[in-house]
Amino acid sequence: MTQAIRSRAGGRAARRAIRTAPNRTMLPGLTGALPLCEVMDGAQVEKIDDASMSILENVGVQFRDPIAIDDWKRAGAKVEGERVYLDRGLVRELIATIPSEFTYHARDPQKNLRLGGRHSVFVPMTGAPYLRDLDDVRRNPTLDDLAMFHKLSHMLPALHSSAHHIVEPYDHPISQRHLRITYSSMKHSDKMFMGMTTSPKNAEDVMEMCAILFGAEFMETHPVTTGNCNGNSPLVWDETMLGAMRAFCRRNQPVLCSPFVLGGANTPANVPATVAQLNAEALSALAYTQVIRKGAPAIYGHYLSTVSMKSGAPMAGTPEISLMNFMIGQMARFYGVPWRTSNTLGGAKTFDAQAGYESATTLSAVIHSGANYIWHSAGWNEAGMHCSVAKFVVDAEQCAMAHRMGSGPQWDGFDDAIAAVADVGPGGHYLGHPHTQENFQTAYFMPELFDNNSIEQWVAEGSQDITERALKYARKLLSEYEEPKLDPAKNDALLDYIARREREIPAADELNQSY
Repeated sequence: MTQAIRSRAGGRAARRAIRTAPNRTMLPGLTGALPLCEVMDGAQVEKIDDASMSILENVGVQFRDPIAIDDWKRAGAKVEGERVYLDRGLVRELIATIPSEFTYHARDPQKNLRLGGRHSVFVPMTGAPYLRDLDDVRRNPTLDDLAMFHKLSHMLPALHSSAHHIVEPYDHPISQRHLRITYSSMKHSDKMFMGMTTSPKNAEDVMEMCAILFGAEFMETHPVTTGNCNGNSPLVWDETMLGAMRAFCRRNQPVLCSPFVLGGANTPANVPATVAQLNAEALSALAYTQVIRKGAPAIYGHYLSTVSMKSGAPMAGTPEISLMNFMIGQMARFYGVPWRTSNTLGGAKTFDAQAGYESATTLSAVIHSGANYIWHSAGWNEAGMHCSVAKFVVDAEQCAMAHRMGSGPQWDGFDDAIAAVADVGPGGHYLGHPHTQENFQTAYFMPELFDNNSIEQWVAEGSQDITERALKYARKLLSEYEEPKLDPAKNDALLDYIARREREIPAADELNQSY
Protein backbone atom coordinates (compact mmCIF):
# COMPACT_ATOMS: atom_id res chain seq x y z
CA MET A 1 0.00 0.00 0.00
CA THR A 2 1.42 3.37 -0.96
CA GLN A 3 1.76 6.20 1.53
CA ALA A 4 -1.01 8.14 -0.23
CA ILE A 5 -3.43 5.20 0.03
CA ARG A 6 -2.50 4.65 3.68
CA SER A 7 -3.11 8.36 4.38
CA ARG A 8 -6.50 8.29 2.70
CA ALA A 9 -7.45 5.12 4.58
CA GLY A 10 -6.26 6.62 7.84
CA GLY A 11 -8.22 9.77 7.14
CA ARG A 12 -11.38 7.79 6.45
CA ALA A 13 -10.86 5.74 9.60
CA ALA A 14 -10.30 8.85 11.67
CA ARG A 15 -13.39 10.51 10.26
CA ARG A 16 -15.40 7.33 10.85
CA ALA A 17 -14.15 7.19 14.44
CA ILE A 18 -15.25 10.79 15.00
CA ARG A 19 -18.65 10.09 13.43
CA THR A 20 -19.28 6.98 15.49
CA ALA A 21 -17.87 8.22 18.82
CA PRO A 22 -20.63 8.49 21.42
CA ASN A 23 -21.69 12.02 22.31
CA ARG A 24 -22.56 12.28 26.01
CA THR A 25 -22.96 16.07 26.01
CA MET A 26 -26.09 17.17 27.83
CA LEU A 27 -28.81 18.41 25.52
CA PRO A 28 -29.84 22.02 26.08
CA GLY A 29 -33.15 22.53 27.79
CA LEU A 30 -36.07 21.93 25.48
CA THR A 31 -37.45 25.11 23.94
CA GLY A 32 -40.84 23.95 22.73
CA ALA A 33 -41.79 24.86 19.17
CA LEU A 34 -44.86 22.68 18.62
CA PRO A 35 -48.37 24.14 18.90
CA LEU A 36 -49.74 23.45 22.37
CA CYS A 37 -52.72 21.14 22.76
CA GLU A 38 -55.38 23.20 24.51
CA VAL A 39 -58.61 21.31 25.09
CA MET A 40 -60.49 24.16 26.80
CA ASP A 41 -61.71 27.42 25.29
CA GLY A 42 -61.37 30.69 27.17
CA ALA A 43 -64.76 30.38 28.83
CA GLN A 44 -63.91 26.91 30.14
CA VAL A 45 -60.57 28.12 31.55
CA GLU A 46 -62.45 30.85 33.39
CA LYS A 47 -65.01 28.29 34.58
CA ILE A 48 -62.25 26.18 36.17
CA ASP A 49 -60.71 29.33 37.67
CA ASP A 50 -64.03 30.44 39.15
CA ALA A 51 -64.76 26.97 40.57
CA SER A 52 -61.29 26.81 42.15
CA MET A 53 -61.60 30.29 43.65
CA SER A 54 -65.03 29.37 45.03
CA ILE A 55 -63.50 26.31 46.70
CA LEU A 56 -60.80 28.50 48.27
CA GLU A 57 -63.32 31.11 49.44
CA ASN A 58 -66.18 28.88 50.61
CA VAL A 59 -64.74 25.43 51.41
CA GLY A 60 -61.25 26.50 52.43
CA VAL A 61 -58.00 24.60 52.77
CA GLN A 62 -56.61 23.01 55.91
CA PHE A 63 -53.09 24.18 56.82
CA ARG A 64 -52.14 21.78 59.61
CA ASP A 65 -49.30 23.93 60.85
CA PRO A 66 -49.43 26.67 63.49
CA ILE A 67 -46.73 28.76 61.81
CA ALA A 68 -48.62 28.76 58.50
CA ILE A 69 -51.84 29.67 60.32
CA ASP A 70 -50.16 32.69 61.91
CA ASP A 71 -48.66 33.65 58.55
CA TRP A 72 -52.08 33.55 56.89
CA LYS A 73 -53.63 35.66 59.64
CA ARG A 74 -50.97 38.32 59.12
CA ALA A 75 -51.57 38.14 55.36
CA GLY A 76 -55.25 38.97 55.88
CA ALA A 77 -56.86 35.59 55.22
CA LYS A 78 -59.93 34.40 57.09
CA VAL A 79 -58.86 31.62 59.46
CA GLU A 80 -61.04 29.28 61.54
CA GLY A 81 -58.96 26.77 63.44
CA GLU A 82 -56.78 25.10 60.82
CA ARG A 83 -59.16 26.02 57.99
CA VAL A 84 -57.96 28.94 55.84
CA TYR A 85 -60.42 30.71 53.54
CA LEU A 86 -58.67 32.56 50.75
CA ASP A 87 -60.25 35.49 48.98
CA ARG A 88 -59.64 35.32 45.23
CA GLY A 89 -58.30 38.86 45.20
CA LEU A 90 -55.66 37.91 47.79
CA VAL A 91 -54.73 34.77 45.85
CA ARG A 92 -54.32 36.68 42.58
CA GLU A 93 -52.27 39.39 44.31
CA LEU A 94 -49.91 36.82 45.81
CA ILE A 95 -49.37 34.56 42.81
CA ALA A 96 -48.72 37.61 40.61
CA THR A 97 -45.29 37.93 42.28
CA ILE A 98 -44.14 34.41 41.27
CA PRO A 99 -41.53 34.65 38.47
CA SER A 100 -42.90 33.31 35.19
CA GLU A 101 -39.40 32.18 34.19
CA PHE A 102 -36.06 31.72 35.93
CA THR A 103 -32.68 30.05 35.39
CA TYR A 104 -31.39 27.04 37.31
CA HIS A 105 -27.68 27.22 38.09
CA ALA A 106 -25.75 23.95 37.99
CA ARG A 107 -22.31 23.13 39.37
CA ASP A 108 -21.12 23.31 35.75
CA PRO A 109 -22.32 26.70 34.47
CA GLN A 110 -22.49 25.24 30.96
CA LYS A 111 -25.43 23.19 32.26
CA ASN A 112 -27.50 26.08 33.55
CA LEU A 113 -31.10 25.80 32.37
CA ARG A 114 -33.98 28.18 31.75
CA LEU A 115 -37.39 27.13 33.10
CA GLY A 116 -40.84 28.55 32.36
CA GLY A 117 -42.64 29.76 29.25
CA ARG A 118 -41.67 27.29 26.52
CA HIS A 119 -38.49 26.21 28.36
CA SER A 120 -38.58 22.65 29.73
CA VAL A 121 -36.28 20.15 31.45
CA PHE A 122 -36.32 16.36 31.89
CA VAL A 123 -35.72 15.04 35.42
CA PRO A 124 -35.45 11.33 36.34
CA MET A 125 -37.84 9.55 38.69
CA THR A 126 -37.39 9.58 42.45
CA GLY A 127 -38.63 7.76 45.52
CA ALA A 128 -38.53 4.12 44.40
CA PRO A 129 -38.35 1.70 47.35
CA TYR A 130 -37.03 -1.05 45.02
CA LEU A 131 -34.95 -1.28 41.88
CA ARG A 132 -34.55 -3.68 39.01
CA ASP A 133 -30.79 -3.82 38.82
CA LEU A 134 -28.19 -4.49 36.13
CA ASP A 135 -29.22 -8.16 36.19
CA ASP A 136 -32.93 -7.20 36.08
CA VAL A 137 -33.40 -8.48 39.64
CA ARG A 138 -35.96 -6.67 41.82
CA ARG A 139 -34.44 -5.93 45.24
CA ASN A 140 -33.89 -3.32 47.93
CA PRO A 141 -31.55 -0.48 46.87
CA THR A 142 -28.35 0.67 48.56
CA LEU A 143 -26.38 3.91 48.53
CA ASP A 144 -24.19 2.39 45.79
CA ASP A 145 -27.30 1.76 43.69
CA LEU A 146 -28.31 5.39 44.14
CA ALA A 147 -24.83 6.47 43.04
CA MET A 148 -25.19 4.26 39.95
CA PHE A 149 -28.39 6.07 38.95
CA HIS A 150 -26.77 9.46 39.57
CA LYS A 151 -23.89 8.42 37.31
CA LEU A 152 -26.30 7.30 34.60
CA SER A 153 -28.16 10.61 34.94
CA HIS A 154 -24.88 12.40 34.42
CA MET A 155 -24.08 10.36 31.30
CA LEU A 156 -27.47 10.43 29.56
CA PRO A 157 -27.77 13.57 27.38
CA ALA A 158 -31.54 14.08 27.62
CA LEU A 159 -31.59 14.07 31.43
CA HIS A 160 -31.02 17.56 32.80
CA SER A 161 -30.79 16.67 36.50
CA SER A 162 -29.48 14.03 38.88
CA ALA A 163 -32.67 14.51 40.99
CA HIS A 164 -32.22 13.17 44.55
CA HIS A 165 -33.40 9.82 45.97
CA ILE A 166 -34.00 8.06 42.66
CA VAL A 167 -34.05 4.94 44.83
CA GLU A 168 -34.15 4.71 48.62
CA PRO A 169 -30.76 3.66 50.07
CA TYR A 170 -31.85 1.15 52.72
CA ASP A 171 -28.31 0.66 54.01
CA HIS A 172 -28.41 4.07 55.71
CA PRO A 173 -30.64 5.19 58.62
CA ILE A 174 -33.78 7.05 57.55
CA SER A 175 -33.08 9.93 59.92
CA GLN A 176 -29.68 10.59 58.31
CA ARG A 177 -30.39 9.41 54.78
CA HIS A 178 -31.08 12.87 53.33
CA LEU A 179 -27.45 13.90 53.91
CA ARG A 180 -25.96 11.04 51.90
CA ILE A 181 -28.60 11.36 49.18
CA THR A 182 -27.84 15.06 48.72
CA TYR A 183 -24.09 14.46 48.66
CA SER A 184 -24.51 11.71 46.05
CA SER A 185 -26.54 14.07 43.84
CA MET A 186 -23.82 16.71 44.13
CA LYS A 187 -20.82 14.40 43.82
CA HIS A 188 -21.65 12.13 40.90
CA SER A 189 -23.03 14.77 38.52
CA ASP A 190 -22.46 18.45 37.82
CA LYS A 191 -26.00 18.89 36.49
CA MET A 192 -28.73 20.50 38.59
CA PHE A 193 -30.32 18.37 41.30
CA MET A 194 -33.28 18.21 43.69
CA GLY A 195 -33.28 18.74 47.45
CA MET A 196 -34.91 16.50 50.03
CA THR A 197 -38.05 17.83 51.74
CA THR A 198 -38.81 14.81 53.92
CA SER A 199 -38.88 17.04 57.01
CA PRO A 200 -38.27 20.73 57.77
CA LYS A 201 -34.98 19.89 59.49
CA ASN A 202 -33.89 17.79 56.52
CA ALA A 203 -34.75 20.63 54.17
CA GLU A 204 -32.65 23.01 56.27
CA ASP A 205 -29.72 20.56 56.01
CA VAL A 206 -30.09 20.54 52.23
CA MET A 207 -30.05 24.35 52.17
CA GLU A 208 -26.86 24.38 54.25
CA MET A 209 -25.20 21.87 51.91
CA CYS A 210 -26.22 23.98 48.91
CA ALA A 211 -24.74 27.02 50.63
CA ILE A 212 -21.43 25.14 51.00
CA LEU A 213 -21.47 24.19 47.32
CA PHE A 214 -22.71 27.46 45.79
CA GLY A 215 -22.42 30.10 48.50
CA ALA A 216 -25.22 31.48 50.68
CA GLU A 217 -25.18 34.88 48.99
CA PHE A 218 -25.30 33.30 45.53
CA MET A 219 -28.43 31.39 46.53
CA GLU A 220 -30.19 34.62 47.43
CA THR A 221 -30.46 35.49 43.75
CA HIS A 222 -29.85 32.19 41.94
CA PRO A 223 -31.98 29.00 42.04
CA VAL A 224 -29.66 26.00 42.47
CA THR A 225 -31.99 23.17 43.50
CA THR A 226 -35.69 22.20 43.69
CA GLY A 227 -37.85 21.04 46.57
CA ASN A 228 -41.09 19.11 46.21
CA CYS A 229 -43.99 19.67 48.59
CA ASN A 230 -46.89 17.24 48.22
CA GLY A 231 -50.38 18.17 49.32
CA ASN A 232 -52.78 15.70 50.91
CA SER A 233 -55.79 15.79 48.65
CA PRO A 234 -58.48 16.78 49.23
CA LEU A 235 -57.52 20.28 50.41
CA VAL A 236 -54.90 19.63 53.10
CA TRP A 237 -51.31 20.84 53.53
CA ASP A 238 -49.43 19.34 56.48
CA GLU A 239 -46.77 20.59 58.87
CA THR A 240 -43.94 18.54 57.34
CA MET A 241 -44.42 19.86 53.83
CA LEU A 242 -45.10 23.44 54.90
CA GLY A 243 -42.01 23.53 57.11
CA ALA A 244 -39.87 22.22 54.25
CA MET A 245 -41.48 24.78 51.93
CA ARG A 246 -40.45 27.57 54.29
CA ALA A 247 -36.86 26.31 54.41
CA PHE A 248 -36.60 26.50 50.61
CA CYS A 249 -38.54 29.71 50.03
CA ARG A 250 -36.65 31.64 52.69
CA ARG A 251 -33.45 30.85 50.78
CA ASN A 252 -35.12 31.82 47.47
CA GLN A 253 -35.07 28.25 46.15
CA PRO A 254 -37.99 26.96 44.04
CA VAL A 255 -40.50 24.43 45.29
CA LEU A 256 -42.99 22.29 43.42
CA CYS A 257 -46.44 22.83 44.96
CA SER A 258 -47.84 19.39 44.18
CA PRO A 259 -51.31 18.09 45.04
CA PHE A 260 -51.32 14.29 44.88
CA VAL A 261 -54.29 13.27 42.73
CA LEU A 262 -55.85 9.82 42.74
CA GLY A 263 -58.76 10.57 40.46
CA GLY A 264 -61.99 9.16 41.83
CA ALA A 265 -60.49 8.45 45.27
CA ASN A 266 -59.35 11.81 46.64
CA THR A 267 -60.99 13.92 43.93
CA PRO A 268 -64.46 13.86 42.34
CA ALA A 269 -65.05 11.18 39.71
CA ASN A 270 -65.07 13.79 36.95
CA VAL A 271 -62.12 15.19 34.99
CA PRO A 272 -62.97 18.93 35.00
CA ALA A 273 -63.99 18.83 38.67
CA THR A 274 -60.75 17.03 39.53
CA VAL A 275 -58.80 19.76 37.78
CA ALA A 276 -60.77 22.45 39.62
CA GLN A 277 -59.96 20.89 43.01
CA LEU A 278 -56.32 20.30 42.11
CA ASN A 279 -56.08 23.87 40.86
CA ALA A 280 -57.43 25.21 44.15
CA GLU A 281 -54.94 23.11 46.12
CA ALA A 282 -51.99 24.20 43.98
CA LEU A 283 -53.00 27.87 44.11
CA SER A 284 -53.25 27.82 47.91
CA ALA A 285 -49.67 26.53 48.19
CA LEU A 286 -48.34 28.82 45.46
CA ALA A 287 -49.88 31.77 47.28
CA TYR A 288 -48.29 30.66 50.56
CA THR A 289 -44.82 30.63 48.97
CA GLN A 290 -45.26 34.36 48.42
CA VAL A 291 -46.42 34.90 51.99
CA ILE A 292 -43.14 33.30 53.04
CA ARG A 293 -41.04 35.35 50.63
CA LYS A 294 -42.40 37.67 47.99
CA GLY A 295 -40.88 36.96 44.57
CA ALA A 296 -39.55 33.51 45.50
CA PRO A 297 -39.62 31.13 42.52
CA ALA A 298 -42.34 28.50 42.72
CA ILE A 299 -43.72 25.88 40.37
CA TYR A 300 -47.34 24.75 39.91
CA GLY A 301 -47.04 21.02 40.56
CA HIS A 302 -49.13 17.88 40.73
CA TYR A 303 -48.99 14.13 40.55
CA LEU A 304 -51.77 12.67 38.40
CA SER A 305 -53.24 9.21 38.55
CA THR A 306 -56.65 7.69 38.11
CA VAL A 307 -57.83 4.86 40.33
CA SER A 308 -59.04 1.49 39.11
CA MET A 309 -62.52 0.91 40.44
CA LYS A 310 -61.80 -2.84 40.16
CA SER A 311 -58.86 -2.90 42.57
CA GLY A 312 -58.29 0.60 43.95
CA ALA A 313 -54.83 0.63 42.38
CA PRO A 314 -53.48 3.78 40.72
CA MET A 315 -53.37 3.67 36.92
CA ALA A 316 -51.03 5.36 34.44
CA GLY A 317 -51.30 6.17 30.76
CA THR A 318 -55.07 6.59 30.81
CA PRO A 319 -56.85 9.08 28.51
CA GLU A 320 -58.07 11.11 31.47
CA ILE A 321 -54.50 11.72 32.68
CA SER A 322 -53.58 13.11 29.27
CA LEU A 323 -56.67 15.34 29.28
CA MET A 324 -55.80 16.62 32.75
CA ASN A 325 -52.25 17.43 31.63
CA PHE A 326 -53.64 19.47 28.74
CA MET A 327 -56.03 21.30 31.06
CA ILE A 328 -53.51 21.96 33.83
CA GLY A 329 -51.08 23.35 31.27
CA GLN A 330 -53.71 25.86 30.25
CA MET A 331 -54.40 26.82 33.86
CA ALA A 332 -50.71 27.33 34.66
CA ARG A 333 -50.33 29.56 31.61
CA PHE A 334 -53.50 31.43 32.64
CA TYR A 335 -51.79 32.33 35.93
CA GLY A 336 -48.37 32.89 34.34
CA VAL A 337 -46.42 30.38 36.48
CA PRO A 338 -44.12 27.50 35.47
CA TRP A 339 -45.58 24.04 35.93
CA ARG A 340 -44.47 20.52 36.67
CA THR A 341 -45.89 17.20 35.55
CA SER A 342 -44.85 13.54 35.64
CA ASN A 343 -43.53 11.60 32.67
CA THR A 344 -43.07 8.01 31.37
CA LEU A 345 -45.26 6.58 34.13
CA GLY A 346 -46.38 2.98 34.16
CA GLY A 347 -47.94 0.31 36.32
CA ALA A 348 -46.25 -2.66 34.61
CA LYS A 349 -44.26 -5.00 36.83
CA THR A 350 -41.50 -5.57 34.28
CA PHE A 351 -40.12 -3.62 31.34
CA ASP A 352 -42.69 -5.02 28.92
CA ALA A 353 -45.11 -3.77 26.27
CA GLN A 354 -47.47 -2.36 28.91
CA ALA A 355 -44.62 -0.29 30.34
CA GLY A 356 -43.79 1.02 26.87
CA TYR A 357 -47.35 1.91 25.92
CA GLU A 358 -48.14 3.62 29.22
CA SER A 359 -44.90 5.61 29.16
CA ALA A 360 -45.25 6.66 25.53
CA THR A 361 -48.83 7.83 26.07
CA THR A 362 -47.76 9.94 29.04
CA LEU A 363 -44.70 11.35 27.28
CA SER A 364 -46.70 12.42 24.24
CA ALA A 365 -49.26 14.27 26.35
CA VAL A 366 -46.54 15.94 28.42
CA ILE A 367 -44.75 17.30 25.34
CA HIS A 368 -47.94 18.55 23.71
CA SER A 369 -49.20 20.15 26.93
CA GLY A 370 -46.13 22.38 27.28
CA ALA A 371 -44.97 21.19 30.73
CA ASN A 372 -41.85 22.88 32.11
CA TYR A 373 -40.48 20.70 34.91
CA ILE A 374 -40.91 17.19 33.51
CA TRP A 375 -40.27 14.92 36.47
CA HIS A 376 -40.14 11.10 36.69
CA SER A 377 -38.77 11.07 33.14
CA ALA A 378 -36.69 7.89 33.50
CA GLY A 379 -37.02 4.54 35.24
CA TRP A 380 -40.54 4.63 36.69
CA ASN A 381 -42.39 1.31 36.75
CA GLU A 382 -44.78 -0.65 38.96
CA ALA A 383 -46.61 2.58 39.92
CA GLY A 384 -43.32 4.00 41.17
CA MET A 385 -42.50 1.04 43.41
CA HIS A 386 -39.31 0.29 41.50
CA CYS A 387 -36.83 2.04 39.26
CA SER A 388 -35.68 -0.16 36.41
CA VAL A 389 -32.13 0.29 35.10
CA ALA A 390 -33.20 -0.97 31.68
CA LYS A 391 -36.21 1.33 31.52
CA PHE A 392 -34.12 4.22 32.89
CA VAL A 393 -31.81 4.30 29.87
CA VAL A 394 -34.57 3.62 27.33
CA ASP A 395 -36.79 6.33 28.84
CA ALA A 396 -33.86 8.75 28.60
CA GLU A 397 -33.52 7.94 24.90
CA GLN A 398 -37.27 8.47 24.49
CA CYS A 399 -36.82 11.88 26.10
CA ALA A 400 -34.06 12.64 23.60
CA MET A 401 -36.47 11.74 20.80
CA ALA A 402 -39.16 13.92 22.38
CA HIS A 403 -36.62 16.73 22.64
CA ARG A 404 -35.98 16.44 18.91
CA MET A 405 -39.69 16.39 18.08
CA GLY A 406 -40.63 19.12 20.54
CA SER A 407 -37.98 21.45 19.09
CA GLY A 408 -39.88 21.46 15.78
CA PRO A 409 -38.57 21.13 12.21
CA GLN A 410 -35.02 22.36 11.69
CA TRP A 411 -34.77 24.58 8.60
CA ASP A 412 -31.00 24.98 8.55
CA GLY A 413 -29.67 23.59 5.27
CA PHE A 414 -33.05 23.51 3.56
CA ASP A 415 -31.77 25.19 0.36
CA ASP A 416 -28.80 22.81 0.06
CA ALA A 417 -31.09 19.82 0.54
CA ILE A 418 -33.50 21.07 -2.13
CA ALA A 419 -30.56 21.54 -4.49
CA ALA A 420 -29.77 17.84 -4.10
CA VAL A 421 -33.16 16.98 -5.65
CA ALA A 422 -31.99 18.40 -8.99
CA ASP A 423 -28.70 16.48 -8.74
CA VAL A 424 -30.38 13.13 -8.12
CA GLY A 425 -33.37 13.54 -10.43
CA PRO A 426 -36.13 11.02 -11.14
CA GLY A 427 -35.40 7.38 -10.31
CA GLY A 428 -32.13 8.03 -8.48
CA HIS A 429 -31.20 7.72 -4.82
CA TYR A 430 -29.60 9.99 -2.27
CA LEU A 431 -27.40 7.50 -0.38
CA GLY A 432 -24.20 8.48 -2.16
CA HIS A 433 -24.92 12.16 -2.61
CA PRO A 434 -22.49 14.53 -0.83
CA HIS A 435 -25.34 16.26 0.99
CA THR A 436 -26.49 12.94 2.45
CA GLN A 437 -22.94 11.99 3.41
CA GLU A 438 -22.54 15.29 5.24
CA ASN A 439 -25.90 15.23 7.02
CA PHE A 440 -27.03 11.65 7.49
CA GLN A 441 -26.01 11.54 11.16
CA THR A 442 -28.00 14.58 12.19
CA ALA A 443 -30.90 14.66 9.73
CA TYR A 444 -32.84 11.86 11.42
CA PHE A 445 -32.74 10.58 14.99
CA MET A 446 -31.10 7.15 15.13
CA PRO A 447 -31.98 5.32 18.37
CA GLU A 448 -29.20 3.32 19.96
CA LEU A 449 -31.49 1.01 21.92
CA PHE A 450 -34.15 0.08 19.36
CA ASP A 451 -33.32 -2.71 16.91
CA ASN A 452 -34.32 -1.97 13.33
CA ASN A 453 -32.23 -4.64 11.63
CA SER A 454 -33.58 -7.59 9.68
CA ILE A 455 -34.71 -10.59 11.71
CA GLU A 456 -31.80 -12.59 10.27
CA GLN A 457 -29.28 -10.07 11.58
CA TRP A 458 -31.13 -9.84 14.90
CA VAL A 459 -30.93 -13.62 15.31
CA ALA A 460 -27.27 -13.66 14.30
CA GLU A 461 -26.52 -11.07 16.99
CA GLY A 462 -28.13 -13.13 19.74
CA SER A 463 -31.87 -12.33 19.50
CA GLN A 464 -31.56 -9.74 22.25
CA ASP A 465 -34.74 -8.08 23.46
CA ILE A 466 -34.92 -4.44 24.54
CA THR A 467 -34.20 -5.25 28.20
CA GLU A 468 -30.99 -7.13 27.34
CA ARG A 469 -29.81 -4.35 25.03
CA ALA A 470 -30.63 -1.67 27.59
CA LEU A 471 -28.77 -3.40 30.42
CA LYS A 472 -25.76 -3.93 28.18
CA TYR A 473 -25.86 -0.25 27.29
CA ALA A 474 -26.15 0.78 30.95
CA ARG A 475 -23.05 -1.27 31.81
CA LYS A 476 -21.20 0.42 28.94
CA LEU A 477 -22.17 3.87 30.20
CA LEU A 478 -21.01 3.05 33.71
CA SER A 479 -17.69 1.71 32.41
CA GLU A 480 -17.11 5.03 30.61
CA TYR A 481 -18.21 7.24 33.51
CA GLU A 482 -15.76 9.90 34.66
CA GLU A 483 -16.61 11.68 37.88
CA PRO A 484 -16.92 15.47 37.57
CA LYS A 485 -14.75 16.20 40.59
CA LEU A 486 -15.98 18.54 43.27
CA ASP A 487 -13.71 21.37 44.37
CA PRO A 488 -11.57 19.68 47.10
CA ALA A 489 -12.24 22.38 49.71
CA LYS A 490 -16.00 22.24 49.10
CA ASN A 491 -15.93 18.46 49.13
CA ASP A 492 -14.16 18.45 52.49
CA ALA A 493 -16.62 21.01 53.85
CA LEU A 494 -19.59 18.91 52.71
CA LEU A 495 -18.16 15.76 54.28
CA ASP A 496 -17.42 17.63 57.50
CA TYR A 497 -20.99 18.92 57.59
CA ILE A 498 -22.39 15.43 57.00
CA ALA A 499 -20.18 13.95 59.72
CA ARG A 500 -21.26 16.62 62.23
CA ARG A 501 -24.95 16.23 61.44
CA GLU A 502 -24.73 12.43 61.63
CA ARG A 503 -23.28 12.84 65.14
CA GLU A 504 -26.10 15.21 66.06
CA ILE A 505 -29.01 13.28 64.51
CA PRO A 506 -29.67 9.91 66.21
CA ALA A 507 -29.57 7.02 63.78
CA ALA A 508 -33.20 5.96 63.67
CA ASP A 509 -35.75 4.41 61.36
CA GLU A 510 -37.86 7.55 61.35
CA LEU A 511 -37.60 11.01 59.81
CA ASN A 512 -35.50 13.65 61.50
CA GLN A 513 -38.08 16.06 62.90
CA SER A 514 -36.18 17.40 65.90
CA TYR A 515 -32.41 17.50 65.36
